[in-house]
Amino acid sequence: MTGQALPPEEAARRLAFFQKLQAITNRIHATANVEEIMLDLGLDFCDLLDCDRFTLYAVTPDKEHIVSKVKTGLATFRELRLPVGSSSIAGFVAASRQPVQIDDVYDEAELRRLAPGLQFQRGVDQRSGYRTREMLVAPLEDADGGLLGVVQFINHRAGGPFQPPALEAVRQLCATLSVALGQRLGPQRMRGRYDALVQEGLLTRAELDAAGRQARERDLDLEEVLEGALRVRRAAIGAALATFFKVPYEPFRPDRVKPVDLLRNLKAQYVEENGWLPLEDGPNGLVVLALDPERTAASRIVGQLFPKSKVAWRVTTRADFRDTANAFFGLGVSSESVGELLSGLEDDEDGELATEVSEAVENELVRLLNKVIMDAHRQGVSDIHIEPQPGKGKTGIRFRKDGVLVPYIEIPSSYRNALVARIKIMCDLDISERRKPQDGKIRFRKYGPLDIELRVATIPSSGGVEDVVMRILQAGEPIPLAKLGLTDYNLERLLPAIGKPYGLFFVCGPTGSGKTTTLHSILHHLNTPETKIWTAEDPVEITQKGLRQVQVNRKAGLDFASVMRAFLRADPDVIMVGEMRDKETVSTGIEASLTGHLVFATLHTNSAPESIVRLLDMGMDPFNFADALLGILAQRLARRLCTACRQAYQPDQDEVDALLAEYCEDLRGTASFRDDPQAARSRIVADWRSRHGDSAGRLTLYRAVGCDECNKGHRGRIGLHELMLGTDTVKRLLVEHSRVSSLLAAALEDGMLTLKMDGIEKVLGGFTDIKMVRAVCIR
Repeated sequence: MTGQALPPEEAARRLAFFQKLQAITNRIHATANVEEIMLDLGLDFCDLLDCDRFTLYAVTPDKEHIVSKVKTGLATFRELRLPVGSSSIAGFVAASRQPVQIDDVYDEAELRRLAPGLQFQRGVDQRSGYRTREMLVAPLEDADGGLLGVVQFINHRAGGPFQPPALEAVRQLCATLSVALGQRLGPQRMRGRYDALVQEGLLTRAELDAAGRQARERDLDLEEVLEGALRVRRAAIGAALATFFKVPYEPFRPDRVKPVDLLRNLKAQYVEENGWLPLEDGPNGLVVLALDPERTAASRIVGQLFPKSKVAWRVTTRADFRDTANAFFGLGVSSESVGELLSGLEDDEDGELATEVSEAVENELVRLLNKVIMDAHRQGVSDIHIEPQPGKGKTGIRFRKDGVLVPYIEIPSSYRNALVARIKIMCDLDISERRKPQDGKIRFRKYGPLDIELRVATIPSSGGVEDVVMRILQAGEPIPLAKLGLTDYNLERLLPAIGKPYGLFFVCGPTGSGKTTTLHSILHHLNTPETKIWTAEDPVEITQKGLRQVQVNRKAGLDFASVMRAFLRADPDVIMVGEMRDKETVSTGIEASLTGHLVFATLHTNSAPESIVRLLDMGMDPFNFADALLGILAQRLARRLCTACRQAYQPDQDEVDALLAEYCEDLRGTASFRDDPQAARSRIVADWRSRHGDSAGRLTLYRAVGCDECNKGHRGRIGLHELMLGTDTVKRLLVEHSRVSSLLAAALEDGMLTLKMDGIEKVLGGFTDIKMVRAVCIR
């Protein structure tokens, strides 16, 4: 409107806006640091843009993350840290340096139009119940185009997308914030931690930037790329870190004396995860080695563990830190390859060694076995299979990774007895008994730096040898329900069912399908200070604060049924039983659910409808069972496509028809499908195209390719779920002892998706492929 007077209302609005902007600008310049802007000015920014929420992110020195601080109370806050990339909208804006305006962050088609792999982090919404809709996100850049941070505005208060005046406001606000961040972060602080390598002429800026990209693409640490591909000396990397953090560089010294007193309260796993380590308590104070001294100092954990100590900080490289930690905790194998360890075990061509071996060979076997366990844990392996061959055949070790066995190494035949004997010693088994199966447990923290447990089974096999299978028990925090891989539809149906005050809920599936993991996620959702939860498990794999967990011990007469009877006298609100395999346990569970308790249990059945028939066959009273039943969740684990190498393609009509035919296999028995099959199929395809298609309704599928980071195109696993709720129709059929086909048809009419149907939904979502779904959804 150049050369024309603005309408009075528009002129007044713009004047009010600029007055607000000037007031905020003054407040920004009055702040002392970036944290004050993040924590204290959020409401001012929301009023300026007329939105619900505002977040300011600042880029980290390594340019790989953006961070913000959000208030959680009057004097408390938490840190938000997002990687630069497509795993979040703010991270995508930081990577692309382009502002984005999104009308609905839950619209996956809208996200895919911006970037193929773009995701919205739904965790905050799911925890708080807040519904994010519109989002306006813009980058903050310095005069040279370097990234300073990101601003993010959520939900226009008037509803609908942000209007053009808001976009203009964001541009002006970004200019002000860019100046403020540049001044407060300062030229020294904003430099990357390795920029001194460029200043010293060891690298060019282009080489350093290329190394950073290569590290992100290959999921490597930048120091590995610098030291490997670019041949930068470790001492030079350490000197660059010292320049950046303004503390001395401390290299690894093999002759350093281990500070036993300082390490008494520290575990190796904690040290590895948190990146700091006390070196000595000298005349100048407590010398602390850290990968990021600033971040460790800000956490104040060192002062809590070592009060009254003056701290002298030292920085080091990741390789130096790893070597120092290994030397202190007495393992010293992490930096050695399996090949180097195997080179110390030469095969005895003259015959097989006895169980007793020399001290030197025993030491090599101990280090090798520790290395095998640590590698398995690092790779996310579920089971370690040790398989000796008779005679002079080598002993093979295989890992079960993502449900598939993968060869790992082979050990000379002459050491197989000693290796099995070492495993038996670690789990207190009888090393002289080789004719009967034995089982035990290894608490690995006694032998290595990882605080994990392994369940061990030894089985005599042909040829006079013993096989060993070790399952890594995944102890730790349960997975939040929102991250279990449930579709939004199934999650919306599940939450009301498990929120009932009493009743019976089953999770079913074969061994290794993630039943226990799912149950613990449900318990984590229900675990509040007002709720008393008892669990009976064999073994206790996942521990949670607030739960009272009992380990079943059949040798001592403590089986599931006896533990359940004890629970009923212990005033529970919620009971979880690891497995209901006999009539007494099931009867006690039904009794508990009818007397005001919420009971969860697992079953080894193939599908949700089959579980009902199995329980009735055990002799359950169908009337009591029908009253108690809340629902049954059947599940499988399918291999997930590797997002780094998966290949997108547009399926032709034949492939869509084939998917539709498999999707409709079980629907043929429902009344709605029998009335008009063609109309039902058309509705399903239209629904697919609206939810999974692009703007033109075209579907995108992905095929496995394979890269260095995955196993033949697959990496990790995703859950497939079949949720059958205890509706009135299902309960009526249960009382009538109906067949599985009738229960299945009724459940489908009530909105259940079978395992195959849920799997096809995840194929359409790009998480897996139909071959993997077929592999686990067999009848």
